[in-house]
Amino acid sequence: MKDTQPILVSGTTGYIGGRLVPRLLDEGYQVRILTRNRQQLQGRRWLKHVKVIQVDFSNDDTLREAFSGIDKAYYLIPKNYDSKTDQMPDLLTPKKFGQAAKENGLKSIITIGELGTSNSSLSNNLQKQSIGDALRESGLPVTEFRTAVIVGCGSTLFEIVRYVTERLPITLLPQWSYSRIQPIATCDVMDYLIAALVTPSSEGKIIEIGGPDVLSMSDMMRIYAEVRGLRRWMIPVPALPPRLSSYWIHWITPIPARVALPLIENLRQEVSIQDGFAQQQFPDIHPMDFRSSVKYSLDFLDAGQIETSWRDSLSTALQSGEPVALTSQEGMIFEQRQRQVAAPPETVFKIISKLGGDEGWLYYDWAWKLRGIMDRMVGGVGLQRGRRDPQDLRVGDAVDVWRVETLEPNRLVRFRAEMKLPGRAWLQFETHPQDESGTNLRLTAFFAPKGLSGWIYWYIYYPAHKLIFPGLIRKIAERAESAF
Repeated sequence: MKDTQPILVSGTTGYIGGRLVPRLLDEGYQVRILTRNRQQLQGRRWLKHVKVIQVDFSNDDTLREAFSGIDKAYYLIPKNYDSKTDQMPDLLTPKKFGQAAKENGLKSIITIGELGTSNSSLSNNLQKQSIGDALRESGLPVTEFRTAVIVGCGSTLFEIVRYVTERLPITLLPQWSYSRIQPIATCDVMDYLIAALVTPSSEGKIIEIGGPDVLSMSDMMRIYAEVRGLRRWMIPVPALPPRLSSYWIHWITPIPARVALPLIENLRQEVSIQDGFAQQQFPDIHPMDFRSSVKYSLDFLDAGQIETSWRDSLSTALQSGEPVALTSQEGMIFEQRQRQVAAPPETVFKIISKLGGDEGWLYYDWAWKLRGIMDRMVGGVGLQRGRRDPQDLRVGDAVDVWRVETLEPNRLVRFRAEMKLPGRAWLQFETHPQDESGTNLRLTAFFAPKGLSGWIYWYIYYPAHKLIFPGLIRKIAERAESAF
């Protein structure tokens, strides 16, 4: 371990906090998580490597436990945009966090803020008190990294750029999309946050950070289209009010209007770094340009890296016990189903391991064969490959139109589609042990569409998924229960 003293992280269910924890662990730090609801962390791949403290700010005992033996903490809880006043009604507001940290012996706090917050010429939204200012009321030193826009799969503006560019060959762009800002890659933000732990001269400072490019949203969409090999036309539309723009974004992308509106208000003003303090404090950090950031972010959709970007967050999708969840996140569409099986995971996994080839797909097998024929007609692999062994699976095996990408015996198998598609697709089976030799069986379909044709493809085939996938998971359950 790098230090015997743990680092406290709050906001781990958010975009930045959830990505910082594995980076800290990789760097050799001990990590302690502060949360109000331990259940929200279920499924995180790093959970067993950290200590989780569920706190109640009205309970001094939980606070003492959370801050005991801690010198430094990250406050990474994002603002709650549900409130019309832009205030944070949650118990873990910056002021309460700072006060509790001060009372329990914390020495410094590190946080993320908005670039331009203190500039009185900016919009009303930007003039509101920053998270860093609220934390500083405690009297503790607060290192606040201020950014304009964070670029990475899952970040708000990047996902707007991604979805609009992917879905619309012709885009109408309002005036605010031509204002120039200075984006920074998520991985570079992580570098700054971690470097602050070992840079005493940065303690208590406001540090403006950004990448080397100053770009408008229209520039970012153009660059994204070039990276993806998409041909796009952008037409300026001067008269499109921010609120109307937020509704348009609401319907085109997964970003709700209430989240898009504050971002649009910020984008109406040009915001960029005003000094070179970050470079002086952290000379070894060289932020990447926007084009490289896009390529790096899209790498999370590659075969070996998907797990780090979507799998952990999906594990909480069905906490309510609903049998199906359909959602869109980080530019991908997820359809997840679950079923309780009265058989142990080993038995259920044996049935899953036999799918495809001569065994077929158990439910509406003719539909799977028809899809294989259609794929073959357009030059795809079809179903003619079958499988290497009728019962055994290993990573790299071809199974009809699929290939085994990830395999964890008796727990998980993920197939990657090798058919001709306007995007990339995966099919994943998970078996989670339940009490009394039972199993929670989950089937998840993932699709990363490319361009408008990808989205059209998904919605054309979605009715078939609604018919076939419930039947498939039911048949697997029935066979497992009969074999047990």
